[in-house]
Amino acid sequence: MQRRQFNKILGAGTLASLIPSPSLWELKKVGKIGVQLYTVRDAMTEDPVGTLKAIAAMGYDDVEVAGYQSGKYYGMKPKEFKMVLDDLGLSVRSGHTLTGKRDMSQTGTPLNKFEQYVEDAASIGQDYIVLAYLLDTEREQLDQYKGIAELLNKCGTMAAKQGVKMAYHNHDFEFFTMEGQIPYDILLSQTDENLVDMELDLYWIEKANKSAKKYFENHAGRFSLWHVKDMDNTEEQFFTEVGNGIIDFKDIFKCKKKSGMKHFYVEQDQCKNHLPIESVKISIDYLESMRY
Repeated sequence: MQRRQFNKILGAGTLASLIPSPSLWELKKVGKIGVQLYTVRDAMTEDPVGTLKAIAAMGYDDVEVAGYQSGKYYGMKPKEFKMVLDDLGLSVRSGHTLTGKRDMSQTGTPLNKFEQYVEDAASIGQDYIVLAYLLDTEREQLDQYKGIAELLNKCGTMAAKQGVKMAYHNHDFEFFTMEGQIPYDILLSQTDENLVDMELDLYWIEKANKSAKKYFENHAGRFSLWHVKDMDNTEEQFFTEVGNGIIDFKDIFKCKKKSGMKHFYVEQDQCKNHLPIESVKISIDYLESMRY
């Protein structure tokens, strides 16, 4: 059948409705979606395997661990933990740690036998080890941030030998001016970009009234990891599920390439209106439907 006849039969309007507009072609999906297991920390303590099964069933592809202690992941040796993840089709590209100052007897921390964590991380496929949080006593003065930058570089050197990279995860306090400077900028400028990346928490930088997009512009390529959680529209600006708050994730995801982002993780520090396992389901449902 000739094209002219085909057009007459269907009608111009029908044909037009079958052809996607160029603007629709340009919209992108967010890609593989990860979850920081700190969000479901109580469930991971009670039933880690069952919780991971639920996470996988929701459609998550990747998990970021927050339960490594002295050679074990959530009570499992690395090989056993990796087998559980493999069986569920989950990857683990990143994991959190603290400096170890709170409990110096714990091994596998930046301050005590860090090589142990590096070896275990490499064995299960982790690409990143992330310093997740600083105790109040670790951030009282600006010089302490300079010391943290030195520690990150030192750990980054050790990690690089196993093909792993260090990263730093922020809260809001790193953006508060101290002695005329912004501590987060100290961490950025005094860490070696070949050894240390940043895991930008999109909620906490918003809470600090700073712009993620400006940091992406000024420090392109440094933000290989993101934490994605939303902020509710209240005076408290509390955590909420992705899509239920006021952060414009569609706009931020447009900067994905500029930032250097490789992996991102849904996280919610505390859940107010839903159980944590319900919260991560709400967030992934929104992200899977999101186009930017």
